[in-house]
Amino acid sequence: MLPGETLMSSIPPAFDQRDDGADRALRPRRLQEFTGQRAVTANLTVAIEAARQRSDQLDHVLLSGPPGLGKTTLAHIMAAEMEATIIETAGPMLDKPGDLAGILSGLQAGSVLFIDEVHSLKRVVEEYLYAAMEDYRITIQLGEGATTNALTLNLAPFTLVAATTREGLLTAPFRSRFGIRERLDLYAEEDLVSILQRSASLLQVNADSDGLATIARRSRGTPRYANNHLRRIRDLAQVRYDNMITSAVAIEGLAMLGIDEAGLTELDRRILRALAEAGRPVGLKTLAVQVGEEDGTIEDVYEPYLIQSGLLSKTPSGRLLTSKGYRHLGLDQGQQDLFA
Repeated sequence: MLPGETLMSSIPPAFDQRDDGADRALRPRRLQEFTGQRAVTANLTVAIEAARQRSDQLDHVLLSGPPGLGKTTLAHIMAAEMEATIIETAGPMLDKPGDLAGILSGLQAGSVLFIDEVHSLKRVVEEYLYAAMEDYRITIQLGEGATTNALTLNLAPFTLVAATTREGLLTAPFRSRFGIRERLDLYAEEDLVSILQRSASLLQVNADSDGLATIARRSRGTPRYANNHLRRIRDLAQVRYDNMITSAVAIEGLAMLGIDEAGLTELDRRILRALAEAGRPVGLKTLAVQVGEEDGTIEDVYEPYLIQSGLLSKTPSGRLLTSKGYRHLGLDQGQQDLFA
């Protein structure tokens, strides 16, 4: 346990905080305000400008990558750049074709339909989208049995922007219907510092470059985590340090949140300790039971950063702690018997 870790035990873990109102207030609203992901924003800038010059509809867009990198933000920016309304939903909310039909039939010409977690769509709902994306029409079944009739409705032209953290779960026919496919990667430290400078100004908290760099280094390359950390450290600075975030204040606040030097949370460390205790490859479901978290959350939220940091590796037999992972726990690779 890190020093002071229990002092803020009533505060949810930083990675579970989704204060949507505060989060939206910090989001950029135009592409020129969006920091990082330069290749993605350059491609989107060209596509949007070309569509506007032709007075045409923007191609359907698929955004993939780990959580918290700006997929939702980019969807709203694209709608703003196209001067279009945006309708937002999520894959788990669309249980049957009728749920989607109601949304599609209500779209205005030029609208953007944003579907988050699109990999969660049921196959029958996904297939229902095919004709809507290609031909802007849907077929509705009326009645049952021998009295069934099919009614085809024409839709107003729209742009589907879909976001996923698990692109591999999408079928090839569905993926091929997106004219624009972009993947977002983890942010460089200097990009996170730029994002934090803007956020600190919006939050009206003073912060020096060392303080922001400390937060950026421990934010897993993810703007959402960086902004979450900043908001909590802002509280500490306001109460104890005259509304000023220095490196020392940032370190104290991160320790209170349970964030260590590598940006790992207590759950990250539990994952590493479970693997160290096993001393052999461990399956995902077994690991999830051991640490008390959903296997999908481990795979989508925690595991990518642990793998990219070289602390964990995936083998055909399961997850395995690396030599770097043992060192992060302060163990030699042969010390797993200490947990017995």
